[in-house]
Amino acid sequence: MFERKQHVVNKAHQLFIEKGFQSTSVQDILDESGISKGTFYNYFSSKSDLFKAVLISIRKQHEVKRNELLIGENRADMEIFIKQIDIIMESNKTNKLFTLISEILVSNDPDLKMFITEYQFAHLSWMFERLVDIFGEEKRPYLLDCAILFFGMLHQSLHYNVLAKDSYFNRLEVIRYCTARLIQMVEDVSAAKVQMLDPDLFKKWLPSSENSCSSYNEIFSSLADLKKTIIHVVQTEAVRMKHLQNLNFMHEELTKSKQPRLFLIESTLLSIQSCPEIQQTEELSRLKQLLSEHVLKDY
Repeated sequence: MFERKQHVVNKAHQLFIEKGFQSTSVQDILDESGISKGTFYNYFSSKSDLFKAVLISIRKQHEVKRNELLIGENRADMEIFIKQIDIIMESNKTNKLFTLISEILVSNDPDLKMFITEYQFAHLSWMFERLVDIFGEEKRPYLLDCAILFFGMLHQSLHYNVLAKDSYFNRLEVIRYCTARLIQMVEDVSAAKVQMLDPDLFKKWLPSSENSCSSYNEIFSSLADLKKTIIHVVQTEAVRMKHLQNLNFMHEELTKSKQPRLFLIESTLLSIQSCPEIQQTEELSRLKQLLSEHVLKDY
């Protein structure tokens, strides 16, 4: 089912680029993807819902790539951040993201406009947290302002380099130039103790991330329950230790990583599910349910 649904998302993505969101009908999508109207509405509540799925799919693609760069590396390494920004810029270019978003922002669809705004806040939140990784907690009060200024400087620099040099410019060179300005900017505003916007605004902009705290506590409790079950029901010591280590890894990924690597959590869960002695346990079912509802819901 997932592959077929993703097929529809991919076909709709192409149609939205070629014809525009407004000019693409549900029938166009049915014809292009080869599905029935009933199947379409089984997957999506509306064309707007499908548009959201397109953007979520784009985001997941570059999230996986940018998070892979951090595996086993120092989160404060500026070079990794530069490569992550390059991945996002390439994804935006390949997927015509700005074209898709621009049409929605001038439309009369308040629900999609709100979705786009939250989508942009989520990207800003990621950039802000990465700056905290790089520059440290003591500079946190000033890093939302710096993230916004960096974001604007980067996009305007790329825009005018495209106009001046057409396709003959080095994107990484532009990113590094803006990053060098960012470093100086952070030093200047933190030394002057100047703050325009408080990072606590993310609680208002992205309230769902605040509400997730209690959900994560449930997940951690469920992880502890499943550990106890594994200790009691798995007879082979090597298998028991393997799955206890899997649970420890999952716990660390959810607690220590600001951007949990969902593909690793998913693969770890699949490994745990492969153990016959715990496949049918209530504790595993509960953990799967919680992860599905609160962590892997868009994966």
